[in-house]
Amino acid sequence: MKSIQGRNLQSVVENSDFAVLPLGSVEYHGPHAPYGTDLILAEGFGQLLSGQFSAVVYPGIAYSACPGKTVHYPGTISIGTDTFIQYLRDVLTGILATGFSKILLLNAHDANMSVARAAAEWVTGDFDPSSVLILNWFQMLTTDETNEWGTFDGTGRGHGGPYEISAVQAMCPDCVEVKPEDAELVTPQPLTKLPYVLVERSPKGWNGYTGKIHETSLATGKRIVDGVTKNINAILEQWATD
Repeated sequence: MKSIQGRNLQSVVENSDFAVLPLGSVEYHGPHAPYGTDLILAEGFGQLLSGQFSAVVYPGIAYSACPGKTVHYPGTISIGTDTFIQYLRDVLTGILATGFSKILLLNAHDANMSVARAAAEWVTGDFDPSSVLILNWFQMLTTDETNEWGTFDGTGRGHGGPYEISAVQAMCPDCVEVKPEDAELVTPQPLTKLPYVLVERSPKGWNGYTGKIHETSLATGKRIVDGVTKNINAILEQWATD
């Protein structure tokens, strides 16, 4: 979107299937990972969209609401939840008012999930037709799929863990550095394979990040990015033609 000239906007909108809004954060992810982890991933996957569809990618949203378990770590910038819902609603309203009827929220930040849902429910009541698809990149490969690789001792999932930061390394190799002295943390086993939400100020196996971060690798990251991109593009091809 940032490179589209004003005179060309109408034709671009008319020839696009949907708009894309990457959602990130500025948040501590551990000593080995960049504060822009979520923005790197959201905007990075936005640039990898490709298939039987045409999309306009908007600049990503960097500042967002952060959870209680990371907000106290130095460097994290958290926007109040009420403020961020209203802000995101205004951005979505602007995109829909531009003429797009479909918006993909390409999310990389766990705490954005509830906020994105609330804002999407709000604006779809204001515009008809309108459709907002929320995809969280970290859910675009199942744990069963990555477990079959045998790469991680456990699932590798979790904030700042090797699944997430390997993907960052694939997109920005110089942004990640795991040093020998960086502590590994044991992520608790899930309570169940069924979906649930557990919100804690200080989870077990947590110091602003979690996981066996020495399992982070560029090769694994490329594999994750390839798999996630393939699955996202397949979903978008179906959504674009609905």
